[in-house]
Formats: sequence, C-alpha cells, structure tokens
Amino acid sequence: MGFWVGLAVGVAVGIALIVGFARSENSRSAGRRQLAATVASFSKMTVEDSRKLLPADLYPSWVVFSTQQKLKWLNQELIKIWPFVNQAASDLIKTSVEPVLEQYRPMVIASLKFSKLTLGTVAPQFTGISIIESNDAGIVMELEMNWDANPSIILDVKTRLGLALPIQVKDIGFTGVFRLIFKPLVEELPCFGAVCFSLRKKKKLDFRLKVIGGDISAIPGISDALEDTIKNAIEDSITWPVRKVIPIIPGDYSDLELKPVGTLEVKLVQARDLTNKDLIGKSDPFAILYVRPLPDKTKRSKTISNDLNPIWNEHFEFIVEDADTQSVTVKIYDDDGIQESELIGCIQVSLKDLQPGKVKDVWLKLVKDLEIQRDRKDRGQVHLELLYCPFNMKDEAPNPFRQQFSMTSLERTMTSNGNGHGNGNGTGSTEYSRLSSRKRKEIILRGVLSVTVLSGEDLPAMDMNGKSDPYVVLSLKKTKTKYKTRVVTESLNPVWNQTFDFVVEDGLHDMLMLEVYDHDTFRRDYMGRCILTLTKVLIEEDYTDSFTLEGAKTGKINLHLKWSPQSIYRDSREPV
Repeated sequence: MGFWVGLAVGVAVGIALIVGFARSENSRSAGRRQLAATVASFSKMTVEDSRKLLPADLYPSWVVFSTQQKLKWLNQELIKIWPFVNQAASDLIKTSVEPVLEQYRPMVIASLKFSKLTLGTVAPQFTGISIIESNDAGIVMELEMNWDANPSIILDVKTRLGLALPIQVKDIGFTGVFRLIFKPLVEELPCFGAVCFSLRKKKKLDFRLKVIGGDISAIPGISDALEDTIKNAIEDSITWPVRKVIPIIPGDYSDLELKPVGTLEVKLVQARDLTNKDLIGKSDPFAILYVRPLPDKTKRSKTISNDLNPIWNEHFEFIVEDADTQSVTVKIYDDDGIQESELIGCIQVSLKDLQPGKVKDVWLKLVKDLEIQRDRKDRGQVHLELLYCPFNMKDEAPNPFRQQFSMTSLERTMTSNGNGHGNGNGTGSTEYSRLSSRKRKEIILRGVLSVTVLSGEDLPAMDMNGKSDPYVVLSLKKTKTKYKTRVVTESLNPVWNQTFDFVVEDGLHDMLMLEVYDHDTFRRDYMGRCILTLTKVLIEEDYTDSFTLEGAKTGKINLHLKWSPQSIYRDSREPV
C-alpha cells in the first residue's frame, strides 16, 4: 500500500515539475519575444519620440538631441585654403555688392565704391551644420558661422559738396546661418550641377567706420547713412530668399534663381489700447509694414494724431518670393515730428500660416522685440486682414479674385490686361478690356449692405439694478447714414432682430461701425463698439458671426450680413 501511495505522489510531483518547467520556459520565451519587439520599437524611435518619453529636465548630462553636427574638420580645412577663398570671395563680393551699394546710396553721397577689399587673414568658424532637405532632386543644408574678421575694406566716398572721403570698415563681427543648395544631382563629379548660397539668418552684424586720417563723426549724418546703406546692401544682395547661383557644370539653372511666387495683401484695419509714449496728450501712431526690410519694399501708413485706438483701414500689397520662409512684419511707431519716431510695438506673421486664397482676420498682441516674443508689458493689439495668393493657384482653389472682391487684389486683377476675372454679376474681363486704358483709373465696388442686428450676449451692466437698457447705433465710416435699433429694457442679453440697408459707394475701403449704448431718461451711457471691414461679406456675400464688444469687459453682438453687389468702373476725371 505504501508503495502505491509513494508511486502516486512521485508521479504527481513529476508531472507538476514538468508542467512548471514548461510554463517557465514558455514565460521566458514570451519575455524574449516581448524584449525583441521592444528593442525593435526602440530602433525605430525618432528624436521627437525620445523627447516625448524623456522630459528635458530628466536628460542625463551626456544626452544631446541635436540635428547639427560639429565641424572641427571643416574649420581646419578652411584655415588651410582660406588665402584662396579670400581672393575668390573678395572679387565676388566686390562685383555683386558694389552695384547694390550704389542703388541704396544716400542723397548726401554722390558716389560710393570699393577702393580696396580683402577679407583678411582670419577665417570664419563654422559651428554647426543641419541637413534641411535631401532627396533625388538635391540637397539643402544650413551652416552656422561665426566670424571675428580683420578685413581690409576701404570705401571711396564722395559727398555732394565734392569732398572725397576714404572710409575704412573695421572690427567686423558676424554671426549668421548660411543656406547651401546643391541642385540638380547628377552622375558626373562633383555630383551636382550648381550650388546656391544665401544668408538664411543674420543673428549679429557689427562693424565700425573710420575716416582714414580723420574722424567720421565730424561730418554729421555720414556715419549713420553709410551704416544703413551697408546693411541694406547685405540684406538685398545675399539675404534669403535672395540667392547666388554658381554653375559647376554648364547648363540652364534659371529655375534656381529668385522669382516672385505670389502676392500678399495686407489690410491694416486698426489698433487698440496702444501704449502712450507722449507726456502730454496721446501718441500719434503710424505703422511700417514689410516682407523684406528694404527701403523700396517698405510701406508706411498714415499717422493718426492723438489716438491710442487708431483706425487706418489701409491696404498694402507685397510680392512674395518664398511663402515657406518669409513673414510680414508690422511695427507701430509714435510719430514725434522732426524727432526720431519711438517704437510702440511690433508683430510678425509667418506666411506659411496663411491658407492660400483665404482671408485671415486676426488681432495680434504687440511685443517689444520680434526675437523675444514673450512680453509681460501690455503694448496694445493690432487688427490685420491677410490674404496670400500664389501665382500658380488653380482655378478650383478658393480664390477671392475670381469669386468676389478682396482688397486691392481686385484693383490689380481688373486693371491688368487680359488677366481679369468675372466680377460675379456678368461683367468680366472681356467687357472691361473694351474700356480705354486711360479710364482704368479706379474701381468702385458699389452695392447694398444689409445688416441684421440679431442679439447681444453678456453685455455689461450699466444700471444700479445690475441690468442695462441697450440699443445699437449703426453707421458706415465714409457716409453720414446712421440707423438705431429699438431699446430693449432691463436686459444683458437683448434680442433685436432688426435689419438695416446701407447703400455702399466703396466696399473695398469702407467700414461698418456699431456702437452700443445704455438708454436712460436724460442721457445715454457708452457700452462699447464693434468695427468691421467689408472684406468678408464682399467675398462670402452672406454670413452670420459674433463680434466682441471693444471697450467693454464682456459682451458680444451677433450679426447677419448680406451683400448685393453692383460694380461700376469710374474714370478719376469723371464723377459717378
């Protein structure tokens, strides 16, 4: 009996051991498979994946996530060949920059040329390289460079008074990023047909001007004028999107050269709550706008006197050469007359954030410095309408030029020969081309604007009982026509549902103004206002939207707007 009991126990223990061993092996095998899958997943991780898994404050000191590679080897080789690079680069700079210096020569100077130009004995130092694009078409890379140079550059300057000044450019300190484009890739050495170079980003440019044998400060205005001229010449001759194309293998490389790719329409609508820069009275704001900061490509608005909430409603048009990298910059200044204008604030909008063919309506907070976007001080806000239209936009793409009328693009489109489109009511470019070119002076967008004041939301309380008796006054900025809604008593969420029709003489340049008041028996209290351009209703013809009440802590006005167009063409010499 004991034998059978022992045998049964032994068999049971043996089976248990076998089952346990099998399960252990299966578990280990599953663990190995899981580990292999994990390792495979890690092998596919990108830098961005690593950043998501490991927050920056937990990085070990030896971990560096960088797309740049150090270039010690390149700097060593550049030092060796610098004498030859110096000679070639000096000749290239002289031939390319000298004409631009002459182009931006200030009025006080009669002529401006290089009498001597060498880049000195100190080679630049490259601090990093980034591969921006690499495919079968070509390679795009960016090189970051520091250069504390000892050049020998002498400018031969002649003033309007006949005075000749040899001016030396000294102590150049430069930090920037150069972009190199190697296109097209070919099979024969050096494996690319041409190379383009451009200054992608200028981080620092310092230099000093000295009259040989004299002091440049003794001649008022010359030093500042020359500094601005030199910086403008650099901006215009080699700063992106401008690029220099150097053929390596003979061929046609015109496709690599800088070309306009579209137009940017900017409507500077208004600003609000601007910082006051004047001790007596209020600032006199005006705006400077540019895509490329060059004198002949910079636009200036009119000055609005003594107003921290100016309304400009001005249109500006810019040529775009690279929508992926270019931005539009707006700087608001206080006009101090003969004194230098003081900067109130600035903003910058990247063109890649704009949807082609669609108007972007934005309020943007002003900052002190574009390089440092965070600004604790409240400098005010600016209201812009932006429209980017590429030249190659397909007909099926949203295109306000073809549908309705949008800003000055309409004027440009309709006044061009053979490039106009239909205007939405049967009068297209064919009919318009019959008009004499002398009469294509101005286009007036006349029509009827129907405004339905639907309701208000969360309006500010103006009475002691915590309520208000609101009504709305509507007007067009360019006409004297005014309408008023009925008064809704004791309500912060009034419903009006009243429609008013305005005959609009110039839809491109007029504005709709709505002022909200609290009605009292012997007076009225101002609650806030809404100011609208007609751009959106000209394009969409019919839409409903909510508009924040300016000048009030809370409140919105709900509107429905409808446009019935009637375009006419007006000769500037003839009344309508």
